Amino acid sequence: MERRPPCREELGPEWSRSPIARLRYVQRAVLWPLHWRDRSARWRRYERVDPSARIEVLLEELDRDPTCIFWG
Repeated sequence: MERRPPCREELGPEWSRSPIARLRYVQRAVLWPLHWRDRSARWRRYERVDPSARIEVLLEELDRDPTCIFWG
């Protein structure tokens, strides 16, 4: 989740929140795929890392963000 302060005073004091990644467990495969959110708010599977049983692998890729798709 990315959080940002209000960009204009008239919007009030609330910060905005925007999801940047999704990890969804696939029980039949016993794997976690990593998804990214496109500009139309649709979730797309991130193809640069295979789904993994180890969530740490996906979190490391999310932190590294070699394509700048998650953190810009």
